[in-house]
Amino acid sequence: MFEQADRMKALTSAIFTQIDDMRKAEVAAGKDVITLSIGSPDMAPAPHIIEALKNSIDGRMNYGYTLSRGVPELLTAIANWYQAKFDVELDPATEVHSLIGSQEGLAHIALCLINPGDVVLVPDPGYPIFSSGPLVAGAELHRMPLTPENNYLPDLTAIDETVLKRAKIMILNYPNNPLAAIAPRSFLEEVVAFAKRHNILVCYDFAYSDLVFDGYRPDSFLSIPGAKDIAIEFNSLSKTYNMAGCRVGYVVGNAKVISILGRLKSNFDYGIFYPIQQAAIAALTGSQDCVGETAARYQRRRDIIVNGFNELGWQVNRPQASMYVWAPVPTKQSSFDFTVSLLKNTGVAVIPGSAFGAYGEGYVRIALVQPESRLEEAVDRITKWLKP
Repeated sequence: MFEQADRMKALTSAIFTQIDDMRKAEVAAGKDVITLSIGSPDMAPAPHIIEALKNSIDGRMNYGYTLSRGVPELLTAIANWYQAKFDVELDPATEVHSLIGSQEGLAHIALCLINPGDVVLVPDPGYPIFSSGPLVAGAELHRMPLTPENNYLPDLTAIDETVLKRAKIMILNYPNNPLAAIAPRSFLEEVVAFAKRHNILVCYDFAYSDLVFDGYRPDSFLSIPGAKDIAIEFNSLSKTYNMAGCRVGYVVGNAKVISILGRLKSNFDYGIFYPIQQAAIAALTGSQDCVGETAARYQRRRDIIVNGFNELGWQVNRPQASMYVWAPVPTKQSSFDFTVSLLKNTGVAVIPGSAFGAYGEGYVRIALVQPESRLEEAVDRITKWLKP
């Protein structure tokens, strides 16, 4: 009786849904499943963050609407955090805007700037919202292949001039989901020059800025001279402070673009629940020891998977950032078929690379979202299956 709008036809979560349905079926059948599929942190926020939330929840006047931009204290905390961490100067009044999770902003930005038929340059493999947001806005996608031969960086010289004339937005994400790849500063400098030359807005997803290992420190895109002229950067407290369910993120950078996004949001929704904003302020302004502890824990988890798989003969790279391992399929199956076989034979759930685009075929994404003992058990199960 009711038909979906045409814009919905390009949207799909089929592979994610299929894998999760199969995982649930295995659990219902009594199997102990080790879930390494969805990248939802399994750790809690630091005590001082929870305490700030508790204290604010008791305020009877804290349950009303909040402005979508965010309370001034939160905007100032974000600006100060960027200054201290990346030496990026931001005006809290014009260059910072809170978001109900960074994904919300990534979903809406194309509605602000794209007319039907405009081109958006998206990475492949890429997190699904990079494509679905522009598709809802009526954009045409130009997929930029991210391949190991080019260190998982897009080859900007390979984009045809006819595409560039219609391109309005380029979406980039480093440290990367799903690839766990990183971008050198020299590449970011190349992107700034490229975007200025072709009048393209860069939307830089920096959500994994603090899940970094082995002494690696990523550059904020906005730390590149001239970047604020052509870029906005999305970040989130979800991974850095284990606040994924709180849905608190933000966008920083070009004041004009942020103003446009803010106008759209003021018509669509209100701001983040006030107590959560207080928790976010506590996270950004309080002790940062918890951030280092979280990263160290993910590094230990990474080493369990990488060392275990490499000892097995399943050769995977050792990522310097993110909460994922991107692993080539070790059998002659497709990434989807291998994922299904892995789940049914070992009770370990991962996501096939094909869920992230055509160039993800031949790989699986493993989320490091279980305690070390469970990851060790996953390695043991897989070892017994692949090398009985």
